[in-house]
Amino acid sequence: MKLQFSEVLGRAQKVITSYPLTLLAAGIMTIAAIYLIESDYTSEDTNYFVTKIMIVASLGISVSFGLKMLSQRNPKFSWLELLLLPFLIGYYFILPAKWFDFTEVYTFLLIPSYLLAHLLVAIIPYLKKENTENDFWEYNKKLFVNFFLTLIFTGVLCAGVELAIVAVDNLFNMDFQGDIYFETFIFFLIFGSCFIFLLFSIGGLDALEKKAEFPVVLKFFTQFILIPLLICYALILYLYTLKIIINWELPRGWVSYLVLAYSMLGILALLLVFPLKDETEKSWVRLFSKIFYYSLFPLLILLFVAIFTRVLEYGFTEARYFVLLLAVWLTLITFYFVFYKRATIKFIPVSLFLFGFFALVFPFLNAFSVAKYSQKKDLMRILTENNLLKDGKINFNQEVDYETVEAIEDKFEFLDERHQTAYLYELLPDDFTKPKQNKRYRYWNLYREFSKVNKTAQVIETDSDQIRLTNSESVFETAGYDYFVQPNRFNSDYKDLKIGEDILNIIQTNQSFKLKLNNKESVDLTPQIKELFKNKRPSFDDYETDDLSIVSQLGNYRIKIIFSSINLTQSNKKDSFYFQPATLLIKKTD
Repeated sequence: MKLQFSEVLGRAQKVITSYPLTLLAAGIMTIAAIYLIESDYTSEDTNYFVTKIMIVASLGISVSFGLKMLSQRNPKFSWLELLLLPFLIGYYFILPAKWFDFTEVYTFLLIPSYLLAHLLVAIIPYLKKENTENDFWEYNKKLFVNFFLTLIFTGVLCAGVELAIVAVDNLFNMDFQGDIYFETFIFFLIFGSCFIFLLFSIGGLDALEKKAEFPVVLKFFTQFILIPLLICYALILYLYTLKIIINWELPRGWVSYLVLAYSMLGILALLLVFPLKDETEKSWVRLFSKIFYYSLFPLLILLFVAIFTRVLEYGFTEARYFVLLLAVWLTLITFYFVFYKRATIKFIPVSLFLFGFFALVFPFLNAFSVAKYSQKKDLMRILTENNLLKDGKINFNQEVDYETVEAIEDKFEFLDERHQTAYLYELLPDDFTKPKQNKRYRYWNLYREFSKVNKTAQVIETDSDQIRLTNSESVFETAGYDYFVQPNRFNSDYKDLKIGEDILNIIQTNQSFKLKLNNKESVDLTPQIKELFKNKRPSFDDYETDDLSIVSQLGNYRIKIIFSSINLTQSNKKDSFYFQPATLLIKKTD
């Protein structure tokens, strides 16, 4: 027992001394994640600061491990590990300073960054030609297997510790807080899994490269799961291609993702069974290797047609840029393995790394620059084709289609999120009222600004427009009135309000608003309410007013109704109202 305990401590100590930076990054990420669990979410700035620390630390786990592998390959490169901290600090400052500036744009930075960090681990020890292809495959295969072993070990260990906490909590009445279970899970998910993975890699690069017998489970997984899936995908895609040819129609945009999935799974399958391709008894591997890349040629044509159909119609976004980049990369890979006789599997991750690096950092041609330039160009095209520019400014008095306004709004929102607000303001008239904004978004409601918007029959049939009036005042004068009725809930009626000997009812439906006195006299206030919406156009923003009230005479009473807000929905040429709680002021006039 003592010997086993000493062996465990010895292995743990070796992991700590061999991979200190990787464990440090995992530890910082774990602490940051637990802090966020404990946070009360009231301090947004502090929580965002910790979130950025967690993001950067998670990137540091992969990069530090990759640099360690490089230094084990060639100790003269060990100094590169010293650059890890400056790199992570620089990456931290690339992220926006305020949480409300962290928009979806940064997902197109983070996801490729994590992909590049993992590709770095896969390729960095094998950049020299003298490193054999078999060593490269064995190294990456063991990393792949160790990853899944880590998931199993971590899951079992975490479940065991969680059960132990439950046992102690119930047997000794410790009254643990609920967060302890989630925090334990996070600890094992991040730091625990990292430590266990490093335990599997304790022998370093030499152990990871050491030739081992081909795992039977890997062959089974590829032969009976991956390849049948690929055949299914290929059948669907070829049938869809046939349908396109027969109907002579353009492919749908989402087919791009299915082609990419088929391609990636096929390449993964070929990489997993790479050592078997030269074994005579494994003829299915050789056959699959030959057929797969040839099967990609027609699908690549389908992929490019689908991509350019969207790009030519709507312009580039970061997502379309990356899909096109992957299509170009897949084309390169296909031609490389079909026509180059001395093709090596190292070319796959190395070329993907270079493409990804280009997409993130190359000046003017990276994903972010291309997307902004393309959307600006497409915005100008829309404005020019619809004669909406006058002296370089948008002419909101020009007649325009509803669909065109929607397209312009989409461009404005896209460019605004990418900090191109100054460019957008240059297109707007000097008297244009700047849009409202919260901390994160500006609400570009250009539909309200255009004076002549035409709707197609289809839009009129399916679309509904909303106008919301809100009262900016919360203090009202009651002078000259005898009675004050406190608003309660105004979702249906004010019923049986007793005023002296009289009974007042307010009857409200989605289409009308009426006052009724003593179940005899009544007045319909709907026309007055509709008048409040005169010259108001549908808008995402609220129309604020300091007088959202109507006054009516009913019998011997003068009644003033002060609304807090009114919603008007116009759909299929029908008006529908929704009234928030209202205040009533009543005067007996005799």
